[in-house]
Amino acid sequence: MELGDHSWRRETKIVAAHVVGGVEATDGDPVKISPSAEAGGIGGMGERSGQGHGRHLNESGGCSGIRKRVKQGVSWVYPSTMNLKKYRHVIWDWNGTLLDDAWLCREIMNGQLEQRGLAKMSEERYEAVFDFPVESYYRRVGFSWEKETFEEAGTEFIVEYEKRKKECRLQIGASDVLRQVRAMGVSQAVLSAYSHQALEGFLGHFGVREHFLSVAGSEDHYAEGKVVQGLRMLEKLHVAPEETVLIGDTTHDAEVAKAMGVACILIPCGHNSRDRLVRCGVEVIAGLGEIRFG
Repeated sequence: MELGDHSWRRETKIVAAHVVGGVEATDGDPVKISPSAEAGGIGGMGERSGQGHGRHLNESGGCSGIRKRVKQGVSWVYPSTMNLKKYRHVIWDWNGTLLDDAWLCREIMNGQLEQRGLAKMSEERYEAVFDFPVESYYRRVGFSWEKETFEEAGTEFIVEYEKRKKECRLQIGASDVLRQVRAMGVSQAVLSAYSHQALEGFLGHFGVREHFLSVAGSEDHYAEGKVVQGLRMLEKLHVAPEETVLIGDTTHDAEVAKAMGVACILIPCGHNSRDRLVRCGVEVIAGLGEIRFG
């Protein structure tokens, strides 16, 4: 997010577009799991990402940090794998999908809440309330605009995020998946409402820019939105929607994919809980390691 000469409101909208992406989930039935499948599911502990803030992954690449939750006696789980072989183009979300930054966003927000004498959020609470539009999210966690403005609170978050963002790491397995998809001859792109210039720099920082034919970040702070950007991307690359899949970590990504007419895979390693994602009616897998290529 570029602070420059732009207004606070415009800057805050950029955070709203992804750092607080996602919308309320729609009603849907939980996915059931058999005892045998449950035994081999999530829960193994493996390598840790980031600065000690990332979630543990099991050998299959799933997020064990997302605990298996039971609602009315039924386990909510993931389909086992997702095969990318049938697609010609993969569109990746950035924050929370390829970049492991949900912990940082929660940490910054908890600092803001503590400064205002408000209750801090657990990981579960954050994933349940993290939402778009950002002002509603701020209100939900306790902010009031009687003594400060939404723009002031939002900009405070942005400044701290920009200062600390390089503490983040890529999600475990991200580099390997990007290389494998590219080796398949499948084109890749990044679609984000994060500042385009900052996004390009961050992709370079992690050494993954070469994998993407197209990168669509926000060019200005009027932000057309991911749907418009995504449709323009498909037209530019001459890729049919039915041959394209969008991979993200929020319910908002599912909405964007639906509006674009493309398939969607959601990975609960980012900003929204598994419980919310499974209600979107799209594929939900445990992590990047669950993606298959043949």
